[in-house]
Amino acid sequence: MIIKESAENYLEAILMIKNQKGYVRSIDVANELNFTKPSVSVAMKHFREDGYITIDKDGNISLTEKGLAIANRVYERHQVIAKALIALGVDEEIAYEDSCKIEHDISDQTFEKIKDFLSRHQNNA
Repeated sequence: MIIKESAENYLEAILMIKNQKGYVRSIDVANELNFTKPSVSVAMKHFREDGYITIDKDGNISLTEKGLAIANRVYERHQVIAKALIALGVDEEIAYEDSCKIEHDISDQTFEKIKDFLSRHQNNA
């Protein structure tokens, strides 16, 4: 499934907010991503229509199975790539910033190799 980088960022943000607060509203997403509330509202409408999220009568946003799969994939990439960069000596803040950029463009094969390498490296440390 091909989905744009901005959509991946939205879905990942929803997942992270849900994990932190237990609930997600449009304003939380706007604050997390530094977007305007109207921009987020338009995006949420499209995500709902495309089956990535549901929004209940109180405005609480939930990821559907389809949305959660993408959010988990992007979140895992973010975390693993950041840990690999930190292991290479990159400052933690920079590593997380850079991983956010890399996570969207890296191939599945390269990501899996990084993940395998990091797993072996951490087990030998």
